[in-house]
Amino acid sequence: MKGVALTMHALHRGEQALAEQLTVIAARHPREHEVRHVTRYLALWSNEHCRRLADTGRHHGLRLDVPSASPPGPPANDRHPAAEVFGRTPEPVPELLRDLRELHLGAVGNSLHWVMLGQAAQASKDTRLLDLVSFCHPRTLRQMHWSTTMIKNLSPQLLTAGDEQDG
Repeated sequence: MKGVALTMHALHRGEQALAEQLTVIAARHPREHEVRHVTRYLALWSNEHCRRLADTGRHHGLRLDVPSASPPGPPANDRHPAAEVFGRTPEPVPELLRDLRELHLGAVGNSLHWVMLGQAAQASKDTRLLDLVSFCHPRTLRQMHWSTTMIKNLSPQLLTAGDEQDG
């Protein structure tokens, strides 16, 4: 079961990182209403995954941190209050796409860990672990799907903005 424990630790770290990343994205892009609202909601999912991993981990002899009920606010250096007061904000075009790309890649990494845990749960007939994977992995897949959809929807507009002026 050492491999299961290592995978659970990696997944717990990955879900914590994803929750933090989602929270930062929400704060970094306040004018993108869908991004702001959905990322906050998805951060709650990742925090719940961490809590469930910690609970299941106890049955495997692991001690994993349990996140607080609400995700932490973004680090102070990720906000741009002075720029907003003066009407100047950092250029959101590449930053938003970069953030969504990084978010997607983090969710993909977590998804692969959920797949590995699911396979181990089936092989060892660990119903507790299988229940955990069955609950959390579909949500991770939805996080991936949302980020892909947002990238598809925003890329044409954001990547071609200003091209009309150049031509």
